[in-house]
Amino acid sequence: MKFEAPRGTHDILPSEQPRWRHVLREFERLCELYGYRRIDTPVFEDTELFARTSGHGSDVVTKEMYTFEDRGERSLTLRAEATAPIVRAYLEHGLHREPQPQKLYTYETIYRYGRPQKGRYREHWQLDVEAIGSEDPALDAEVIQLYDTLLARVGVTEYRLELNSIGDAECRPAYLERLQPWLEEHASDLDEATREQAARNPLRALDNIAAKPPAVQEVLRQAPTIGDSLCDACREHFAEVRRYLDAYGVRHEVVPTLVRGLDYYTRTTWEFVGPEGGSQSTLSGGGRYDGLAEELGGAHTPGVGFGAGIERLLLALEEAGVEPPAQEGIDVFFICEEGADRTAVLAKIAELRAAGVRAETDYAGRSAKGQRTQAGRLGAKRVIDVRSETDLSDVTA
Repeated sequence: MKFEAPRGTHDILPSEQPRWRHVLREFERLCELYGYRRIDTPVFEDTELFARTSGHGSDVVTKEMYTFEDRGERSLTLRAEATAPIVRAYLEHGLHREPQPQKLYTYETIYRYGRPQKGRYREHWQLDVEAIGSEDPALDAEVIQLYDTLLARVGVTEYRLELNSIGDAECRPAYLERLQPWLEEHASDLDEATREQAARNPLRALDNIAAKPPAVQEVLRQAPTIGDSLCDACREHFAEVRRYLDAYGVRHEVVPTLVRGLDYYTRTTWEFVGPEGGSQSTLSGGGRYDGLAEELGGAHTPGVGFGAGIERLLLALEEAGVEPPAQEGIDVFFICEEGADRTAVLAKIAELRAAGVRAETDYAGRSAKGQRTQAGRLGAKRVIDVRSETDLSDVTA
């Protein structure tokens, strides 16, 4: 049999690692600079965690989750998104009893069944930042500005930030009362998938407009916008987010039809979109989720955060012509000539490695000339020819 990686997954090869390490290193540096602490959650959770928080009728729950039953007949699901598990951990481990907000970050694999797309796999890697325990609009601006800064640090300059407010439980019902009849009136102009979304949740019909047929996009952009239905508190919150973004120097564009596909989002929502446009160009998406903790049995706990696909970001780096960081060469390479004491060479290599020196030798039976070529491939800063009479005692770190 010939085995290949399962459809929708990919290997990250050694040649790709420098770019990955560069992105992750810059992300971790920024998170630490902004006071965010690392958290990791299990790769699978109780299925109901995602069903309750994402929405039983959402595409994530109905079409995309990897759900299975374990030997104890428990329904479990591979991590379909990062926010709900982090909020679950926040409540389970008493982080709500510590000083607020809790500023957390992670990078981990996400699992979504669907047609593999450019830069988006069924198993993909995601950067995630969450600030839990405060409704301060300055926190919305901070997490947005963090990702904006990350893009600048890694070299992505061609993108736009789309921003909107989708209100909260106080004012959104009034908007849905306007949106639902409008969708029904224009149902014949919508495709079947959008009509199904509208039947489950009218707001979800507006999710990911760029992925819909062009004619449907044009219709939906004429839909009533939630901005006209915002209550005073949500309107002021959104205005303050924008003021703080202006203070940070983060350019943004208000897109009145922008919503997010998960039910727990409230108030601020946003997406970073690459220059090519379309559904495949979203670099990052996030928003506020002030009712999520309550869905998980906790007290009212506001929060805000984002997820950003690493593969999409790496594609943006390639499209921007950003060269991957050069791999640093090894410190010393030992060429074993005929008659060399290989045991002594290996002992010396172990000694040097223990002292923090990156030392290597040949393991492929190459000739002396071939070994010298290999040393060049590895970028060796120092090459030592070892013959039968060579004394290695003088070779030190």
